[in-house]
Amino acid sequence: MNGTDLENIVFIGRTMEEYKAFFQLEEKDLQGRRILDCPAGACSFTAEAAADVTAVDLAYRFPADVLYEKGSQDIDRAAALIQGASNQYVWNYIKDASELKQRRERALQLFTEDYERRAERYVQARLPELPFRDDAFDLVLSAHFLFTYADRLDYCFHEQAVREMLRVTSSELRIFPLLDYKGRRSRYVDDVKQFAEREGWLAEEIPVSYEFQKGANVLLRIRKREDTC
Repeated sequence: MNGTDLENIVFIGRTMEEYKAFFQLEEKDLQGRRILDCPAGACSFTAEAAADVTAVDLAYRFPADVLYEKGSQDIDRAAALIQGASNQYVWNYIKDASELKQRRERALQLFTEDYERRAERYVQARLPELPFRDDAFDLVLSAHFLFTYADRLDYCFHEQAVREMLRVTSSELRIFPLLDYKGRRSRYVDDVKQFAEREGWLAEEIPVSYEFQKGANVLLRIRKREDTC
């Protein structure tokens, strides 16, 4: 990894409120559980959650000020792009482009403060290899990465990444959304579900109340079968 790699990363994050909405998380899902956010980017979930959360991202090699500057630039670019394609989004949960930018800026600010204060919670790593032991976490969350970048990450990568995230969880993995970068259901979703089932897990698509990108209102939950616990 060299100094130019950060230029190829979109460093934008979501708030804990958004995480709870699109991952269908309740307080009971957080309390007393070891949670991995992978990849976490500039999300503020680790900072905001009153839980044992570890964040992983390949960008965590860089200091807080560099990440904050990169995040700020990416937020401006993303806000402009979304405003120019507003018909591709549902302006319900988020009311307008101004509110969207405020949410992203709040997530970045909370992330940066926590990243500086509790650096041990932020681990530099990249899928499909994670530096954790088997069953290190009870719950793994993965947002806006797998399926989203199906144009850059082939099915082999998706399978390897899911296998690795299942390795480090003792209970379940949740992935959101199931759409690719063009807003279509990713062609890899069914193959990933079949792979998880073959590995002995239960894979199910769950509708969620959150919808910002049109059609992005379903999460994939992969959990350990009760008869294998």
